[in-house]
Amino acid sequence: MSSREPHDDDHDDHDGPDDHDGLGGLDGLGGLEAELSALGDSLDVPAPPPADVAARVRARLGGEGVEAAPGVPRRRLERRRRWAVIAAAVLAVAAVTAATPQGRAAVTQILNYAGIELRLGGAPEPVVSPTPLPGERVVTLDRARALVRFPVRTPGALGPPSAVTVSDGGRVVSMLWPGGLRLDQFDGTISPYLWKQLGPPFPEQVEAGGVEALWIGGAHPLGYLRREDGTSVPLRQAAPTLIWESGGVGHRLEGAGDKARAARIADSLR
Repeated sequence: MSSREPHDDDHDDHDGPDDHDGLGGLDGLGGLEAELSALGDSLDVPAPPPADVAARVRARLGGEGVEAAPGVPRRRLERRRRWAVIAAAVLAVAAVTAATPQGRAAVTQILNYAGIELRLGGAPEPVVSPTPLPGERVVTLDRARALVRFPVRTPGALGPPSAVTVSDGGRVVSMLWPGGLRLDQFDGTISPYLWKQLGPPFPEQVEAGGVEALWIGGAHPLGYLRREDGTSVPLRQAAPTLIWESGGVGHRLEGAGDKARAARIADSLR
């Protein structure tokens, strides 16, 4: 992939094939809906109210509440539909995990978003032995930009980072600030690279940097998928994090404290 400038995801009248919002573009929507529809059909909760739970999820997956208003561009409508099916998946897992102890312990569903595999289920076991990303090394910001094949931006709201690292042969650029603030940038269009194991509170939709983002409001296990064989490798216990994709680049901002501040920092990326 050649270096390119990020595009503006706010151009709602654009209706071309280069729509990147972390869900694989317009053509990928059918496959996602099919997977989530299967999820709705598979709900089997052995305690009341199973029928109500499954019916609500199937209704959300069927597109309930996503209507085309006169004059609304096709791209905006498709984006709303994608967020509707994400919301339905989160509803499904939340409903089942809340319904029974068995569900809270065992249910896991997977969504791929912005180059990150989100594993939704019961309360996960924390990571107790932190591990760095493979090949992580400290470099200058200019050197980091030269080593990767995607555009690297900096948040004006935070000032210059105290450290910059490049990991895994140029797959990830990380910027760090005092107080545990960390911004990771990576190719968000390839197969998932990072993973997060998530229990309640489940991801919440917010707007950041002019695009839709997901706010993960609790501490959670973070890991990466090994390039060679896809093995899941735990990294550490991550603080609340904002994740989004813009211009084909995945972003995760950790340690901002709350979603409003995280969104402000994301808005300041240049």
